[in-house]
Amino acid sequence: MAYLNENYLKLRAGYLFPEIARRVKSFCDANPEAAKRLIRCGIGDVTEPLPEAVRLAMHKAVDEMGARESFRGYGPEQGYEFLREAIAANDYRAHGIDISADEIFVSDGSKCDCGSILDILGDRNIIAVMDPVYPVYVDTNVMAGHTGDANEGGAYEGLMYLPCNEANGFVADVPEKRADVIYLCFPNNPTGSVASRAQLEAWVAYAKQHGALLLFDAAYEAYISEPGIPHSIYEIPGARDCAIEFRSFSKNGGFTGTRCAFTVVPKNLLGRTASGETHALHPLWNRRMSTKFNGVSYVVQRAAEALYTPEGKAQVGALISHYMGNAKVLREAALSAGLSVWGGVNAPYLWVRTPSGATSWEMFDRMLNEANVVITPGSGFGSAGEGYFRISAFNSKANVEEVARRIMALSR
Repeated sequence: MAYLNENYLKLRAGYLFPEIARRVKSFCDANPEAAKRLIRCGIGDVTEPLPEAVRLAMHKAVDEMGARESFRGYGPEQGYEFLREAIAANDYRAHGIDISADEIFVSDGSKCDCGSILDILGDRNIIAVMDPVYPVYVDTNVMAGHTGDANEGGAYEGLMYLPCNEANGFVADVPEKRADVIYLCFPNNPTGSVASRAQLEAWVAYAKQHGALLLFDAAYEAYISEPGIPHSIYEIPGARDCAIEFRSFSKNGGFTGTRCAFTVVPKNLLGRTASGETHALHPLWNRRMSTKFNGVSYVVQRAAEALYTPEGKAQVGALISHYMGNAKVLREAALSAGLSVWGGVNAPYLWVRTPSGATSWEMFDRMLNEANVVITPGSGFGSAGEGYFRISAFNSKANVEEVARRIMALSR
């Protein structure tokens, strides 16, 4: 009998979203009529069709795959040059950021990369995460053996939790203690908060002072609407020396089911061995990708490239406007219902305090049973999320307007 990776046995209950799915299924099975009016505002999955520019690019690429002279088999594990160059030119150089195409690695999802990055990081690191936190950051470290067991509150021994609360605007303060690897996510999932330039400058200064590595998840950067808010950690001087950035086409281009993302690993970024030697992270990540990944399909990469065409940019802009219009409707409804609300301005998520001291899961059950609306309980994002819930704006306009009416009705 094979031995297990016993770190998996440390994981608490079920992953958040499967637990939501289990409760929703149980409700639907018991209430078939109510299930017909169920509206899902829980998981952050897009709902609108792929942009036309993307679909046209995919059709063209499929036709190319049907002719011997243009057929492609294995592609470069790092991504095709045409997409890496489009990313570098549009997301970085156009904004005065020094990132080259060969520092970009195309993948099938930033969620995957946020976990896979641990392949090149050792088990001696002090890991810091924001709390509330996107569960993937915590669970993948548990799986990798970087933590101890969880306590009764769900916090894992060996992780440094950085409180995000109403007092600090749900943006973690730079800690007094040293951490080696820090996960930052802005615009934040789940709270919808954003970090100012000054706040990110403080994090870069901290990382450089302590020789720490920032893992910067910018999956929602396209939703930033307020001027002056950085879209990339590399807008901050010195960040190339201390940060890896994760980005995704899932939430701006609707690629949640199409699967394409990228990770930026600057060539001058260094890590150290237990004996104190320093080595560049770029070749290590390149080796990891070459060994464990065969690359994103040619058809999908052509589709992602189309997002950078004038037509693609306009269509992405329309998608962003649609979802942020939804966020505005939901935010106004929640505020009118007397709820305390954060987010929904630079991110498609609203972070809402539960009323009357209800727990997060109690509010989940109430919304499910009384309003037939699925939300996400804040406690699923860590102990600091208790007493809050997340509402996703990823939905049709009609559904969002109906959810707004139901939220108002619950308050009466």
